[in-house]
Amino acid sequence: MKKQEIELRCLIALQKEAQLAEGPPSAEERIARMRKVISQLVKYQVEICQVVNADFGARSDVLSLMTEVMAPINAYQDSAAHVHEWMAPEERKSNAPPDQEARAWIEYQPVGVVGIMSPWNTPINLALSPLFGVLAAGNRAIIKPSEHTPRSSDLLKQMIEEAFDQSVVAIVTGDDEVGETFCRMPFDHLLFTGGTATGREVMRGAAEHLTPVTLELGGKSPVIISKSAKFDVAVEKIISGKLVNAGQICVAPDTVLTPKGSAARFVEEAREIIARQYPTILDNPDYTAIINDSHYQRLADYLDNAQSKGAEVIEINPSQENFSAQTHRKFPPTLVLNVSEDMKIAQEEIMGPILIIHEYEDIEAAITYVNAKPRPLALYYFGVDSPEREFVLSRTVSGGVTINDVMRHFHQHDLPFGGVGASGMGRYHGFEGFKQFSHARAVFAINEAPIERGPMQPPFSDAVREALRKQIKSVS
Repeated sequence: MKKQEIELRCLIALQKEAQLAEGPPSAEERIARMRKVISQLVKYQVEICQVVNADFGARSDVLSLMTEVMAPINAYQDSAAHVHEWMAPEERKSNAPPDQEARAWIEYQPVGVVGIMSPWNTPINLALSPLFGVLAAGNRAIIKPSEHTPRSSDLLKQMIEEAFDQSVVAIVTGDDEVGETFCRMPFDHLLFTGGTATGREVMRGAAEHLTPVTLELGGKSPVIISKSAKFDVAVEKIISGKLVNAGQICVAPDTVLTPKGSAARFVEEAREIIARQYPTILDNPDYTAIINDSHYQRLADYLDNAQSKGAEVIEINPSQENFSAQTHRKFPPTLVLNVSEDMKIAQEEIMGPILIIHEYEDIEAAITYVNAKPRPLALYYFGVDSPEREFVLSRTVSGGVTINDVMRHFHQHDLPFGGVGASGMGRYHGFEGFKQFSHARAVFAINEAPIERGPMQPPFSDAVREALRKQIKSVS
């Protein structure tokens, strides 16, 4: 057994022993633990922006404050405001005989020790936002942040170790080998956020101990622009959303389905929007760099593969800058038309500032296109045609939906967030997150009373048999 595995097992044992010894924490203790996380976010907000910028090579401090600091704070505020309510026993109907005083209810128990494997694209946020659901449910946690953002991971470790004893919350850093070991540990629940292929490996590792998993994966989130939509508004919202973090967001749109004959207009509208928002790109502090060389090359390979197979690749470069020699990994916004299903870009999640534009004949054709692919993490619809909107909602399946915007459903803390099929399983955010990291324990209680022997105890009489037959017959 390797040293890292021994250390992880000891850490899990430490937290499980503490959980058993102390019992479920009170609502006040849960809120206090969450508040410690917030205090660290506020204390280290400047350093957070610095390390995330260093990990990416270039990233706006405004974007980092919004995604890495304010987003977790908002998640905390929602959990803290409702934790008393969520912890209350949930009354259920009892089917005991009327003459018996009985009660049925659900108690939400902490599951124990939760492992959190967080990604690189928003490295602080997606480590800490799920943590609030874990702590609200009364659990302890061990977090394995991404090896692709080592500076952010080291700062996260410092922040957590200052605020918590390892028996409550701990951070484990390391390479992908540590990640492989992590997912094979005997956690009581495991949350992974990342790509679909890695998600499959995580699930295989968790199966060794029958560890329940929540998988927040990705996918090719499509956008349908209806003929009833305000086209210019739709394009601006799509492009603005797509270029947040240079498209390195799990719910970023990957493919735009636009009515036949409108692709050229989409391209021209996109040029104007990008020129206005990002008049320059190379030295623009508001435009995020690609996380590392391998991801940069992956995006370039997508475009080379698509172009070699007949796609039209349109690079939008407002100042005609030279991207071949640059300090950082800035990748220009790129639209791709005439995409066929044999192209890599049509099969893989993009996670970058590249957008596929596909024209459709009618809404049925758009739905057929969506349903021919694995179920996405998000679906977006722009339009004011209510019957058509309901048709799209009823005939497609996705993790979540935003109508007349993109990505906004993710920020609604009272809505569950998660995928379906290849885009994931399980939910977190709000009450659904609390329930995800809780054990819903069924309890039935009946007031103690003297034993009354009756016809439903053996030996059974013919009268009992006949009464049962009549009851069953009455159902049909």
